[in-house]
Amino acid sequence: MQKKRWRKLGFLRRVLTCAIALISLVALFSAHLHLFFPPSRVSMLPDPYKLPTQHEIQYQKLSRERSWIQPHLSKAPLPALKLDGAPNRSLESNKLWKPPPNRDFTPCVDPTSSYLAPQESRGYLLVHTNGGLNQMRAGICDMVAVARIINATLVVPELDKRSFWQDTSNFSDVFDEDYFITALANDVKIIRKLPKELMTATRAVKHFRSWSGIDYYEQEIASLWDDYQVIRAAKSDSRLANNNLPPDIQKLRCRACYEALRFSPRIEAMGKLLVDRMRSYGPYIALHLRYEKDMLAFSGCTHDLSIEEANELTAIRENTSYWKVKDIDSTEQRAKGYCPLTPKEVGIFLRALGFPPTTPIYIAAGEIYGGDSRMADITSIFPILMKKEKLATVEELDPFINHASQMAALDYIVSVESDIFIPSYSGNMARAVEGHRRFLGHRKTISPDRKLLVRIFDKIANGTMKEGKKLSSRIIEMHKRRQGSPRKRKGPITGTKGTDRFRSEEAFYVNPLPDCLCQKESTENENSTTAVIR
Repeated sequence: MQKKRWRKLGFLRRVLTCAIALISLVALFSAHLHLFFPPSRVSMLPDPYKLPTQHEIQYQKLSRERSWIQPHLSKAPLPALKLDGAPNRSLESNKLWKPPPNRDFTPCVDPTSSYLAPQESRGYLLVHTNGGLNQMRAGICDMVAVARIINATLVVPELDKRSFWQDTSNFSDVFDEDYFITALANDVKIIRKLPKELMTATRAVKHFRSWSGIDYYEQEIASLWDDYQVIRAAKSDSRLANNNLPPDIQKLRCRACYEALRFSPRIEAMGKLLVDRMRSYGPYIALHLRYEKDMLAFSGCTHDLSIEEANELTAIRENTSYWKVKDIDSTEQRAKGYCPLTPKEVGIFLRALGFPPTTPIYIAAGEIYGGDSRMADITSIFPILMKKEKLATVEELDPFINHASQMAALDYIVSVESDIFIPSYSGNMARAVEGHRRFLGHRKTISPDRKLLVRIFDKIANGTMKEGKKLSSRIIEMHKRRQGSPRKRKGPITGTKGTDRFRSEEAFYVNPLPDCLCQKESTENENSTTAVIR
């Protein structure tokens, strides 16, 4: 009997010990769960695969538009949403999204003490802009400076309606015309239309020489006022030198580009709405995926395309009269880094940089050549791919849908305001957005080294290299100094001459340093600290 009693007691002791151990494990697991995912924090996180409902969107739209008093791009990026999680994962995430140090560079575009109000106008400057949105933007800002140099009254520029995109938009449809005129009143007189009495006057129509300095305009172009009251610039792109211009002219270009030339209130309001909706997913990348039909046809890049697709692009290039280069070797172009990365290549690149599959990505582009089938590879890696058409309703986009410049303006706003901007090709928009982000505080812009990357992609394709930690480390190292940190604008390539020399320079609007960005130096006195601009 005594032995049976001891057996029962031993059995009960073991059961009790197991129960206590089980309760301890449950408590420990619960504590860890609350440490990594606090209930209050989890409830705050947006579902990355779910757009707001129409009711939520309408409420957000009404509340935000009511507070939209003076639309303009924000001066500083909104703080990125930080996810709680394992310490090393959080550390890696912070490193990915962290902007480069701006080394206390700040915009300095105010005129110097010797800058005078506009002199008496000698005549009127008409401007016919050319190219897409960002080519026209740069041209408009340059023509503001030219009007100042030659003492002209600038007539609001005419947008290009004959280019590949066949956009019928007028200046006031894309830009805030009233603000443009008012903001530059102390620099250049601007009017909306040529006076009636001069409508039939003989005009001096000129193709201003590319990358010209101040002497060319003060002497050759200004001399036309002796015989004409109206000068018409037949083209506006790249008509002013990047470097060696008076400081006040360079600062004027920046005031025109980054302050005066705002988008129309309707475009700015819609752009802000798209930014807010992207931010509901957390920090996001704006990917300028330049893989549209016009880009591929112009550049002659046919890598990974079918014979039929390559033939279609060749036909487009041959039939577009103002595209001068017709015979292009696609393989050679790609090897030199002159081709846009394919959607598949961009996916490999982003994964190698360390971005997780949950990264929200905004596709700043028109219609991708090849459609959904061409996007399948990148979508399989990064499923949260957003674009205007996904973030906005048909009704919201309807006013812009048939106007390429206005649609591009929406992409521009979302790209400038993104946490990270990555262009797949260094085209006009990529360069314009990079420059604007530098001006606003050197926001993170990762520029892929296409020439080196295509060699890696080819090795992956033929099986001599595999994706993994080793490849990732190599690609990260390659791009450490390609993230938009402050540096002076690059000059011409050594040994180049003539127009090739100017063409090889880094464009003014890609990097407005040193002309429009100055570095603050703190000098400590006994009781105060003053900022010295240099």
